[in-house]
Amino acid sequence: MLHAISLSAVLLGTWLLLSGYFTPLLISFGVLSLVIVICIAWRMDVIDHESHPVHLTWRIPAYWIWLLIEIVKANFDVAKTILGFGEPASPNVITVKPSQRTELAQVIYANSITLTPGTISVELENGEITVHALTQGSANDLSTGVMDRRVTRLESGL
Repeated sequence: MLHAISLSAVLLGTWLLLSGYFTPLLISFGVLSLVIVICIAWRMDVIDHESHPVHLTWRIPAYWIWLLIEIVKANFDVAKTILGFGEPASPNVITVKPSQRTELAQVIYANSITLTPGTISVELENGEITVHALTQGSANDLSTGVMDRRVTRLESGL
C-alpha cells in the first residue's frame, strides 16, 4: 500500500507541475485519472519495490550527485582521448561481477556504467555485467569497484 500511495503522490505532483493548470475542474479530472491508473496498476500487480523503489527515496539524491561528478570527469577523459592528449583508445570488453543482491541494484549499477562516458554495459546476465570500455583506464576504474560499492551502499542503506 505504501508503494501505491507514494506512486500516487509522485504521479499527481508530476501532473500538476507539467500541466500548469490549477482550476478545480482540471484538478478533479487529474485526480480521477490518477485513481483509474492506480487501480489498473494495482489490479495488474505491477506496483512493487522495483517499479517504484520507495526504499531508495532518501538515499538516491546523494548517489545522483556522486554519479554526476563521475560523468563529468569521464567526459573530460573521453575528450582528452579523442583529442589525443589523454590515454590512447584501446577498446576492450571486460566482465564485472556486481556485489549487489537484488536485480534492481544490479540494473542501477549497469545503467550507471552506461551513463558514464567511455563505458557501455552490453549485457547483464547470470549476475555478471559485460562492459565495453573505450580505454584501459576506464576498464581499470571499473575493476577498482568504487561504483560497485556505491551502488551496494545505496541498496543496503549503509
